Amino acid sequence: MRKRFLVAAAVVLLAGSVAAQPSISQPPSGGNQRQTVIQQIGPVSVTVSYSSPHVKSPQGEDRRGKIWGKLVPYGLTDLGFGTCKECPWRAGANENTTFATTHDIVVEGQKLAAGTYGLHMIADPSEWTVIFSKNHTSWGSFTYDPAEDALRVKVKPEKSEFREVLTYDFTERRNDKATLTMKWDELAVPVSISVPNANDLYIAQIKNELRNDTGFTWQNWSAAAQFALDHKYNAEALRWAEFAAHGKGGIGQENFTTLMQLADATEANGKAADAKPLREKALNLPGTTAIEIHLYGRQLLGRKQQDEAMKVFVLNAKRFPNQWPVNVGLARGYSAAGRYDDALKYAKLALAQAPDEGNRKNLEAAVKKLEAKQDIN
Repeated sequence: MRKRFLVAAAVVLLAGSVAAQPSISQPPSGGNQRQTVIQQIGPVSVTVSYSSPHVKSPQGEDRRGKIWGKLVPYGLTDLGFGTCKECPWRAGANENTTFATTHDIVVEGQKLAAGTYGLHMIADPSEWTVIFSKNHTSWGSFTYDPAEDALRVKVKPEKSEFREVLTYDFTERRNDKATLTMKWDELAVPVSISVPNANDLYIAQIKNELRNDTGFTWQNWSAAAQFALDHKYNAEALRWAEFAAHGKGGIGQENFTTLMQLADATEANGKAADAKPLREKALNLPGTTAIEIHLYGRQLLGRKQQDEAMKVFVLNAKRFPNQWPVNVGLARGYSAAGRYDDALKYAKLALAQAPDEGNRKNLEAAVKKLEAKQDIN
């Protein structure tokens, strides 16, 4: 008896063990292959994972024109299974279509926190409802519960080119926004996504990066300072530019780039008087090149600061007399001042020194314009 009992117990335990095993790998139900699409929107990563049904059924029936309002009902419906009685469409096939974002975003003008969501939709001939559910681990919409909604937004469907297989794609992509579009049959459902604080996120990310080995070179501190300057994060720009030029441990380096950046950041923080000696030091550093001085003069011309630009071009001529970029700068400086004869003199000198065919042609055109008393800037 004892032996038969132990055998029976072993059989029960074995059966329980087998039942607990995960299922074997098989093709997806209905042939609805799983697909994942990932899009960066600035520093934010948005991921949509879904199973993609076909217009043609697994049995071969052509359902073109029979998808919307028929296979996918309009409005909420009782699916006849599970706990949901008024169910949206699962926005795909099989298990949940999921939508994940690494940071807080704005969807159709409404905030959505970072996280992973089950994506559902309520179809309608003229206006769809897109639902982001806090439950993203279910199979389809059979257990959908509106109490778990994180966000609902309204969108307008559009006629589209025919798609045999349901697809999600990011049809518009910018640094701070994108459009996620679901397409199937001859319909498209676009959903706008934006990251209004993208630059804030970049600044936060840069701060963290500069705390690891990325921050071991002045070049990265300089790049960070330039990003901050370009986007008006003036306090960060000043801190990072100061470290690029004078960082401890040999990281900082005084050169034309870092000193000019520090001057710009100093001025951006309301200290124009303190910026001037930094620029003078950069222009007169032993390692500063004629090209660097010339390009700075060009920047001043671009800002309509002709007098300051001319001072820079003259300084370049004193440090590096009769060099090609120097003569180009003097030609541009005199031209901006309306002194076309003086500009023509230096343009001809620069033409004789042109280092390549492209610059030679540009200078030939400049000479013709100056001969006609026309500005070359």
